[in-house]
Amino acid sequence: MTRHSQIKRLLIANRGEIAVRIIKTAKRLGIHTIALYSDADAHAMHTRLADEAWHLGPAPAKESYLDTGKVLTIAKAARADAIHPGYGFLSENSDFATACEQRGLRFVGPSGAAILAMGDKSGAKALMQAAGVPVLPGYHGTDQRPDFLRDQASQIGFPLLIKAACGGGGKGMRRVDQL
Repeated sequence: MTRHSQIKRLLIANRGEIAVRIIKTAKRLGIHTIALYSDADAHAMHTRLADEAWHLGPAPAKESYLDTGKVLTIAKAARADAIHPGYGFLSENSDFATACEQRGLRFVGPSGAAILAMGDKSGAKALMQAAGVPVLPGYHGTDQRPDFLRDQASQIGFPLLIKAACGGGGKGMRRVDQL
């Protein structure tokens, strides 16, 4: 599939409200929609609204929505030409986006390389700075000595937001008002 070819058959690799919104938008655009569902979602609205619905497996996400092998197998069987990941689940999985690209499936989202580059906060910030995008001050180095970190905190100013380098979704964040 070329980058600019029209999507005709869209597999939505998600459930619930986001899947419903994607399905409604795709249908307005004349795109055939393919929903996925786990045992727990067999009668969910997204399965009723889609043109087709394919069973993924048991309710646990690891055995259904996060099982990239199952999702890609269904995409091929359903003759999808694109996969929309929605949010969560596979939307930030660079390996999945790359696997879609390698199979000739359009991944509706950033490329695997872009996901990988932006997944690391320190690396992403360095890329933005190199591109001239203004960023907030912060420390992203490997020196974790307490005295050094205190000096960095004083230079940056309070309050500080401490974030895990590869965290996401608000996980691993801590506000620091003073030392």
